[in-house]
Amino acid sequence: MSSTFQLTTVILLANVASMAGSSIFAALAPVFAEAWQLTNTEIGWITGMYYGGYATVVAVLVALTDRVDARGIHIASAVIGGLAFIAFAWLAGGFWSALVCHAVAGIGLAGTYMPGLKMLTDRLDGQAKLRAVPYYTQGFSLGIALSFFLGGLIEPLAGWRMAFFVAGCGNLLCALLVIFGVAAKPVPAGAAPSRNLLDFRPVLKNRAAMGFTLGYAGHSYELMAIRGWLVVFLGFAESLQPEGSRGWNLTTIAAIAVIAGMPATIIGAELSLKHGRKRVVSWVMAITVVVALATGASASLPFMLVIAFAIAYNVIVMGDSAALTAGAVAGARPGEQGATLAVHSLLGFAASFAGPLAVGAALDAMGGTANGTAWVCAFAVMGAGSAAGLLFVRWVAPSAPGNSGRGPNSAAPAPAPSDEPDRQRRGT
Repeated sequence: MSSTFQLTTVILLANVASMAGSSIFAALAPVFAEAWQLTNTEIGWITGMYYGGYATVVAVLVALTDRVDARGIHIASAVIGGLAFIAFAWLAGGFWSALVCHAVAGIGLAGTYMPGLKMLTDRLDGQAKLRAVPYYTQGFSLGIALSFFLGGLIEPLAGWRMAFFVAGCGNLLCALLVIFGVAAKPVPAGAAPSRNLLDFRPVLKNRAAMGFTLGYAGHSYELMAIRGWLVVFLGFAESLQPEGSRGWNLTTIAAIAVIAGMPATIIGAELSLKHGRKRVVSWVMAITVVVALATGASASLPFMLVIAFAIAYNVIVMGDSAALTAGAVAGARPGEQGATLAVHSLLGFAASFAGPLAVGAALDAMGGTANGTAWVCAFAVMGAGSAAGLLFVRWVAPSAPGNSGRGPNSAAPAPAPSDEPDRQRRGT
């Protein structure tokens, strides 16, 4: 077993374990809505606050990884996330307590997800570094699928509190995997950037990286919106079916839908290397908007078709995920990779917070979750993420690294604009 494969596997497993609690609230949203008498907007707040907590600290934590080994940040944050989920299990009793616990859990995620990617890429070189990105980002989806599955499995047997307790244990397992499976690698003397920690102006001026980062924000807004409301939508669609066609395990369907989208991450990344990242991402986003609208209008169809639309949506929306992150990594200048990932993650997860909340507000405004028209509007609100992301990605300079013939981290002036794939870097 190669050291690269072993390292990637350990960090990927740690990433999955850290996500064990990410979607338990979304999976059990109908349970909480009834038990705590929550409105759809309040459900959106609690769901989104996981990513809101993430967004409050991610810029600092990820920027720090240009100065210190990301491993220490990752371990401490995994412990914080674990304690937050355990606190949710034993202390949450309504909107405000759930909101606070979910926010702190999101802070834990801020120190594990992107710092985990930086921890991995700092220990790899060349092609292995870029090819590791889509595999690592798949861990996010796999963790969310695991979370849906755990919520649906544990709640009927032992209650929702035990589901959150198990999620907390997943975070603690994440910390142990990194402690014993990833060796420390201090930042070399003199390698840390001299700029102020939170001076992101060079990143914001880097049009190549920012185009993909803003596209990622649109993608994240939509992705977390559909994942946050998928179980509730499936519940509405099932309620429209004949009596004999009900009784599906909705959380398992949601988990399957998330897992089904994982190969699309790799396929999209590989197609981007072959045909140009900007071109492939643009097509994926355009198709995603159409599929979002079709899914919202499918609720009254036979339930198997509803499931098919839901799975197709989750597959298509994942087609640009790794390509967008790889585009930001490839466009980062020397010494700015941590800062670039900080801005990338901050904007992406701020949008992730807004997505579920916007859908909840739209549902309340249009008549609630028992109204078919409200769901059509809700999915239009989701699809707006890819529509906006498409505009941002098209704004990326044609000569951006990852779209042209130059390799990543180029500081020299770019050649004539081209959207050809990076053939030289791939050795073709």
